[in-house]
Amino acid sequence: MSATDPAKDALRKPLGLPLLVLALGQLVISLDYNIVYVALPDIGAGLGFSDHDLQWVVSAYVVATGGCLLLGGRAADLLGRRRMFVLAALLYAGSSLVGGLSETPGVLVAVRAVQGVGGSLLFPATLSLITTLYAEGPDRNRALAVWGAAGAGGLCFGSLLGGVLVEAFGWPSVFYVNVPVAGALAVAGRLLFPADGPRDRSRHFDVAGALTATGGLTLLVFLLVQAPAEGWATPLALTSAGLSGCLLTLFAVVERRSRDPLVPARLFAHRGLSAAMGVTALFSATFSSVPYFLTLYFQTVHGYSAVATGLAFLVPAVVVAVGTQAGERAVAAFGVRRMLIGGMALGAVGAGALGLALTSEGSYPVLLPGIVLLSLGQGATWTGMWIAASAGVAPGDQGIASGMASTTLQVGGAVGLALLVAVAGGVGQNASGPGLLDGIRTAVLATAAGIACGALALAVFGGTSGSARAARDARVGRPGRSGRSGRSAKTSGTGGP
Repeated sequence: MSATDPAKDALRKPLGLPLLVLALGQLVISLDYNIVYVALPDIGAGLGFSDHDLQWVVSAYVVATGGCLLLGGRAADLLGRRRMFVLAALLYAGSSLVGGLSETPGVLVAVRAVQGVGGSLLFPATLSLITTLYAEGPDRNRALAVWGAAGAGGLCFGSLLGGVLVEAFGWPSVFYVNVPVAGALAVAGRLLFPADGPRDRSRHFDVAGALTATGGLTLLVFLLVQAPAEGWATPLALTSAGLSGCLLTLFAVVERRSRDPLVPARLFAHRGLSAAMGVTALFSATFSSVPYFLTLYFQTVHGYSAVATGLAFLVPAVVVAVGTQAGERAVAAFGVRRMLIGGMALGAVGAGALGLALTSEGSYPVLLPGIVLLSLGQGATWTGMWIAASAGVAPGDQGIASGMASTTLQVGGAVGLALLVAVAGGVGQNASGPGLLDGIRTAVLATAAGIACGALALAVFGGTSGSARAARDARVGRPGRSGRSGRSAKTSGTGGP
């Protein structure tokens, strides 16, 4: 039996338990990102963080994840998806244990960076396992919808779970909760996923490309996180920008000369993947920034507690999960591109309605129409953009394709939040008064405009003959071109939105 036979055999059998494990992996990633937010005040008081440095409990995770996603994606392709999934889960478990035991700010920030590296390995490994275990078409679309619902649940339930744990057991509990879950994921992944098989010695790891890409992207994300608060003209910001530009330029030179590049040039010519990367960047810059401003609205304008704020996010959590399932069905009925346009248009209307409802006297029920429409559009768009990112990509490139799309997701989120905070007039955790409310409302309305522009751009420029074929394949359940290994490099430019 060849090394690829286990994966082919897996396609012919029900994969309920593996899909559950992959969904739980996405749940851990999203929970780990969000759960620490409500614990920040207690962490700062308990470990003696300064107000300026406390942000790095969150930012260290974001910077490490965004900088290493390309590396994680290619490692999944070359070293084995199951191996990387298990390694990442063990990193999560070990670093979470150390995080709960931390007694100094430096140790905790280092732990969060290690967790970020774990996320950069786990996310593309999880996504590429889905796209290789499930045939392109309805099976993969349903799997991505379930995976997306788990991620949406983690992002929203993280705040509630964090608030409950902090009040009941103290801030270390938000780290300890990851230890048994991540450990169980490592064991389950080892037992349930098809064996990776021996490594293909004809393919080499692009060390120079990995180092320059990781360094350049890490500095870029660091700049986007740090500069909005500290200023774009500070020596640190200018140095980070210069070094990032140099490293990314060197990365482009290295890739042109490499025999086995970290990011194959053929993927940049893949119109579906390129369009999907644009959608993921816009998604993170707009949809994913709204919870930040809603948290400020709930806690600062209306004085919600941490637990009450978490409860306020239950409705969007449920509706986003419903939206992921609706998106999968809409792809089967209308195709990826039309579904993405519809989902983004729905999200734009919801964000606009939400922005208009944000008032000093406004009650939570008044916000619900906007929240529901926005969340439905968010869930549908989330499912559709990952379907588009994997369509027509050869199995051996699914890891790096996932890494490319998720890198734009991270960078887009950092850029989007920085721009929205600037548009809102410097809104921050210490702001107060009418200016804060006006800034929050302005940011949410700007989000609505950004989503609407994205939907319009996709409607005008997103049509390709390949997208029609991909949509037709999704409806009838025929595998896409990724299954034709002999032609994958020549035909991967079709498909997608």
